[in-house]
Amino acid sequence: MAHVELSVSEPFAGADRDAPSDPEGSLRRWGRAAAGANEPCLVIDGKFEIVAISAPACRLLGFPDEESAVGQSVRSGVIPLVDFTSPPVPLPDGDLEKIPLRLAYTSGRLARGLLRVQTATEVHTIDAVSTPLFEGDQPVGSLTFFSRI
Repeated sequence: MAHVELSVSEPFAGADRDAPSDPEGSLRRWGRAAAGANEPCLVIDGKFEIVAISAPACRLLGFPDEESAVGQSVRSGVIPLVDFTSPPVPLPDGDLEKIPLRLAYTSGRLARGLLRVQTATEVHTIDAVSTPLFEGDQPVGSLTFFSRI
């Protein structure tokens, strides 16, 4: 019969345990992962600015390339979000606080919802799943994965 032993250790044990917290550390790490991802995803910070975006997300959201998206504020309409009416109308500013990207950050919890995006050639619906990114106990941004419906 096989014998298995388990041990439990302190979380984050080691040299980094007492290191001072870097409020941008989590965003930089997740930003590098998102920028190189084969899945459509992006990272935003607490100011609602795009920190990193994958190439598939650029195509899905209508950006020509990653450089044109990074640093842009989602509040500025850089992602052309529209409502679910026909014909579609640009999403009002008040509703931007309710989209998963922002809601995950403000609530500190997982958020999911449908978005409609109007690119130069079409309007399409996207499922968005967002998770908050933390540095210690404080949310510093969110990571969102997209899937076209």
